[in-house]
Amino acid sequence: MKTIDSIAQELEGYDPQALSATTVSAFLARLVEPVTSQETVGIFQALGRVLAQDVISPISVPPHDNSAMDGYAFDGAQLSAQTSLNLQVMGTALAGKAWPGRVGPGECVKIMTGAILPHGLDTVVPQEFVTRSPAAAGLTNETSTPNEFIVIPAGLLSLGDNRRKLGEDLLQGQPALQKGELLSPAALGLLASLGIEQVAVWRKLRVAYFSTGDEILSLGEAPREGAVYDSNRYTVFGLLTRLGCEVIDLGVVRDEPALLEAAFRRAAAEADAIITSGGVSVGEADYTKAMMKKLGGDAGGVAFWKIAMRPGRPMAVGRILKDKSSASPRDISANSYQKESESTAAETAVLFGLPGNPVAVMVTFLAFVRPALLQMMGNTATPPPLLKARSGEAIRKKPGRTEYQRGTVSNAPDGSLRVKTTGNQGSGVLSSMVQANGLIVLHHAQGNVAPGDEVDVMMFDGVI
Repeated sequence: MKTIDSIAQELEGYDPQALSATTVSAFLARLVEPVTSQETVGIFQALGRVLAQDVISPISVPPHDNSAMDGYAFDGAQLSAQTSLNLQVMGTALAGKAWPGRVGPGECVKIMTGAILPHGLDTVVPQEFVTRSPAAAGLTNETSTPNEFIVIPAGLLSLGDNRRKLGEDLLQGQPALQKGELLSPAALGLLASLGIEQVAVWRKLRVAYFSTGDEILSLGEAPREGAVYDSNRYTVFGLLTRLGCEVIDLGVVRDEPALLEAAFRRAAAEADAIITSGGVSVGEADYTKAMMKKLGGDAGGVAFWKIAMRPGRPMAVGRILKDKSSASPRDISANSYQKESESTAAETAVLFGLPGNPVAVMVTFLAFVRPALLQMMGNTATPPPLLKARSGEAIRKKPGRTEYQRGTVSNAPDGSLRVKTTGNQGSGVLSSMVQANGLIVLHHAQGNVAPGDEVDVMMFDGVI
């Protein structure tokens, strides 16, 4: 396990008092380590979980050549670009069973979508593209039904059209899903198409979180002068739940050293990661920093940063030593003993000390904490790409820091994306995060933005 100092030494230009967003991301990628225990779950419990092993396809999909649509199947070698093709219909192939007859030159089979292509047939003409005509009176085919002929216009098709080939989706014995993939609804459908009922996934990441400060009210408490209701716990809960973590809510912790120490010790004992909000700035009553430093120890360690970003400048990251005797009795009961022992196998818990302002909490979570937690979950996917949109207004920006401005992305009349800020960008204006559907990302070296300039946007859909 790398120490905080050794990680810092790996990063060029590391300065805890003026870190760029890029350096922060690089630091966290080196700090966190994936979970190591796995479990087998049913397909209905697998959504949002991370695969712990490759899924090898036990069958080919599709398992045979079949028709991509309703129409007529025939040997495509008979097609000519100059002349139409006349074919006699010899029967009907239905989905779910093989057609028992044989088809020769000048013949075809009426076929339904998904039906197996009879031997020797490789092309399908959609039924709406043919002209039908009855056979000469008295002629019947081998199924004793009146013969029918179809005419396919010249130049309409090419050999192999409208055929789904055996294994064109997946071949038997080949990887269908890769270790480290986050299982999406589409992935569940893919597993079901292979007849797979259970998969091996990494166990859920356990994340403990709490808010700090004497000025914080919990829901249900009566208002008092100078106090505000805690919103951070609920946004963090939502962000962690959407991410698929197992969440441990430790409530609001007052600015008292003994209470803070007990909360940190319990959080570290029970969880893989700890998230706090508040207490990492330079305020006189911010005991949280001192407690983080005390509990980090030589094997852990905590770094306190001033990030060149807006909102969310102060942040603390590092590791807190585990003291399993501090775990809550409910978490070491017989019913949860195995889960508890697995989740506390490491000697430390990763700490993310976030600012106290509501918007700053969400922005730092999205920019830094979420990617780090995904890495801890064993997810190997690259981050979703930033979208390009044209600014609908002038935006003032000084080079030398990264800014994340709340914005609303919409479609312009020409089909391009257009984005406007939600107005007041104060880090306490939580309503702006509800109004926004993404963050305008103004990078470290970027300056002022003029109307019509292209900017990067981090979309919220599926994230918050």
